[in-house]
Amino acid sequence: MEEVEMKSGFLPNVFSVMAHRPAEFRAFFAYYNAIMNKERGGLSKADKELIVVATSVVNRCPYCVIAHGALHRIYSKKPALADQVVVNWKLAELSAREQAMLEFAVAVSHADNITEEHFQKLAAQGFDREDAWDIGMIASFFAMSNRIAHFTDLRPNEEFYTMGRIPRDKEKAETP
Repeated sequence: MEEVEMKSGFLPNVFSVMAHRPAEFRAFFAYYNAIMNKERGGLSKADKELIVVATSVVNRCPYCVIAHGALHRIYSKKPALADQVVVNWKLAELSAREQAMLEFAVAVSHADNITEEHFQKLAAQGFDREDAWDIGMIASFFAMSNRIAHFTDLRPNEEFYTMGRIPRDKEKAETP
């Protein structure tokens, strides 16, 4: 937790909430790291964060929408895209690849029956079955994470609202 706080300048509230049960904390963050920080596969860090934003909107989770919207802004260098996805991902300025990715993620989040047609739409945009697995696992993990945030009344840290909008050195200078 100290490493995260040193790197980001604050401790995200999810760490404090999950620390209530240390074994669950370790399992939660181990799986988070396995799916979100792996180096292989066809998904960029920005792609993964956009999946989290879209599925967290579906699950009405303010913490994950705000926190992962901030991370998407940083990784993508597109400050408005996550906000557009929050309002309506179908109207956001997404590439065809991103649309296919989010359509699949939202279908998983809605617990729709996943069919061969879903996989074909992904394949048409260059995703393979391993990429589909990654998209599905991120959507599924965050469905669980969103529920944890709901029942613990997890709120976004104030710092997340400006991350990726204000350059970090200006952000520090404006903080009293």
